[in-house]
Amino acid sequence: MRAGIFAKTFAGTTPDVVLAAARGAGYASVQYNFACSGLGALPEVIPGAAVAAIREASEQTGVAIAAISATYNMIHPDIAMREAGRRSFAAIAAAAHAAGSTLLTVCTGSRDAADQWRDHPDNQGTEAWQDMIAEFGHLLAIAERHDIFIGVEPELANVINSAAKARRLIETMASERIRIVLDPANLFENEDAETRGRIIDAAIDLLKDRIAIAHAKDRNADSSFATAGRGVIDYPRYVASLKRAGFDGDMITHGLSAAEAPGVAAFLAPLIAPEGGNA
Repeated sequence: MRAGIFAKTFAGTTPDVVLAAARGAGYASVQYNFACSGLGALPEVIPGAAVAAIREASEQTGVAIAAISATYNMIHPDIAMREAGRRSFAAIAAAAHAAGSTLLTVCTGSRDAADQWRDHPDNQGTEAWQDMIAEFGHLLAIAERHDIFIGVEPELANVINSAAKARRLIETMASERIRIVLDPANLFENEDAETRGRIIDAAIDLLKDRIAIAHAKDRNADSSFATAGRGVIDYPRYVASLKRAGFDGDMITHGLSAAEAPGVAAFLAPLIAPEGGNA
């Protein structure tokens, strides 16, 4: 495994500055966001020079582009908003290979028109599911055209709110282009230690053939999010479960400040090191 971080953790609107900061904090990869190129998170037009700058910064710093964020509200109640998000996804997909990645990350959205990370009573209804499936039909056509993969992250407030729902999506779409971004802190809110561990272990076992990226975020005892290693998640158990499942990809941390980044890199290093090896 490699330790990675959300690129937008660090201030800057050029990839050379942001990736150098990631390397300086101890990370080998990033989940990139086009906001770090000064274009916003969901640009509909991406200049070739901006793409070349990402590749050049990656080569100069040695920081890999593990994935690129293309997250938009896939079930927004306003269809025009979905279409705008889809255009951005297509633009990012067209740039992905040249930027150094083949994985675009998405979440499945909420019927909440103002906040795609906020739950809504209609999210688990049949209509929301059907709208999401229709949207994935569009995204998979784009993925095939540009030879990229779609990393879907289960989120408690979204349509795909569990490992079981993620598996249902995989089986419904029947496409090898669907991959999973697994964040243990997104699988529960407030559970006892053993239940937390069982939920995370079960999710990894159910999705192990599709996990492309593992996230490193945490939960506080009051269910609020926390920096990895400072909450209630048993990280040694989590990482051991990933290793048993054969995962050897990037562990990407987020939800932390730039000042916290070196400490999290140091926390993750011995956990993700190969058995019998050094971090």
